[in-house]
Amino acid sequence: MNDLARKAIIGLIQLIIGLGVLLFVPAGTINFWQAWAYLFVFGASVVLIFAYLYKNDRKLLERRLNRTEKEKSQKGIQFYIYITYMGVFILSSLDHRFLWSDVPFTVVMGGEVLVALGYWVIFIALKENTFAASTIEVALDHKVISTGPYAIIRHPMYSGAIVMLLGTPLALGSWRGLLIFIPITFLIACRLLDEEKLLSQGLSGYKEYCQKVPYRLIPFIW
Repeated sequence: MNDLARKAIIGLIQLIIGLGVLLFVPAGTINFWQAWAYLFVFGASVVLIFAYLYKNDRKLLERRLNRTEKEKSQKGIQFYIYITYMGVFILSSLDHRFLWSDVPFTVVMGGEVLVALGYWVIFIALKENTFAASTIEVALDHKVISTGPYAIIRHPMYSGAIVMLLGTPLALGSWRGLLIFIPITFLIACRLLDEEKLLSQGLSGYKEYCQKVPYRLIPFIW
């Protein structure tokens, strides 16, 4: 097993364990079937994406595993996104513990579909864009990607993440968890605007790409 595979496997294990802690500790029980179902969909999605990248684009997998931001502005935004993201799971799990919400089974399943759909959009974006690192940076061989989903919107990965985040509290059987959807969407918007500023300054052809593709997250809206 090489270093990249080892790092990916360790990262996946840490991610699943960390998510399990965020779900079951606030809930005060492991008798939380929505959380188990979510862990399955989440884990399967991430494993499949990592497996594809390991087989087909190891450079991108390495970029995805590096989560240390270099830009000062992005470090702050990244911190608040992480805190808010954890808040989605904590609040949803507290909701389960104190029985604040009564979410129908069909809505929970709809949430799982949104989570899977969000990860599918992320996968399509990663498959198209080998420069889609976890951090905001311009690689030496970086070039503008304007094919696939990037021909429709500039940030399909963020769009997929937002769909996934919308489905997460529903999949966990929580209406209150949706309260965090608005602030985390706002933070993602701040991140992508700062990213566009950096790319416009450092990536040749990016300004022209923005003129060609005017929509950032949602076609014909923004």
